[in-house]
Amino acid sequence: MEMTHAQRLILSNQYKLMTMMDPENAERYHRLQTIVERGYGLQMRELDSEFGALKEATCRAIIDIMEMFHALQVSRANLKDSSDIDERRVAFLGFDAGLESEILNYVRFLVTIEKRYTHFSPGADNFNAQTPMWDKYIRMQAIWHACPRQYHLSANEIKQIINA
Repeated sequence: MEMTHAQRLILSNQYKLMTMMDPENAERYHRLQTIVERGYGLQMRELDSEFGALKEATCRAIIDIMEMFHALQVSRANLKDSSDIDERRVAFLGFDAGLESEILNYVRFLVTIEKRYTHFSPGADNFNAQTPMWDKYIRMQAIWHACPRQYHLSANEIKQIINA
């Protein structure tokens, strides 16, 4: 991460303030302040992980995935007989905190800060599916996008999507 001296000074001061405001994490903030002040190149790379960066296309894909789950839930609710489709199968689980953390954080941002998809239950793990989900959701999306009426899915279409 390349920063000007002014940017380093500003960030250093922010870490100093965080040390005072959050005593529980003071040691961590003091360490980061030292890294920024002294410009330790190797450790400065750690800051990159502090600041996530999701491309616009990825953000749009995540929103589309959440929209797909909204469509699945609405479609299931509109079926005359939905007994053969378990409600849990159309619930949005989230993403894996270990391997998909940036994506998971974006989902949490959408729900808690942006107030989108607030009807999705975060569950006890706050959308942490505890298993990688990206590939599964992409397969599901491909089938969903092929459906002629994406928000009025039949029982068979719902089953095809959730079994992708």
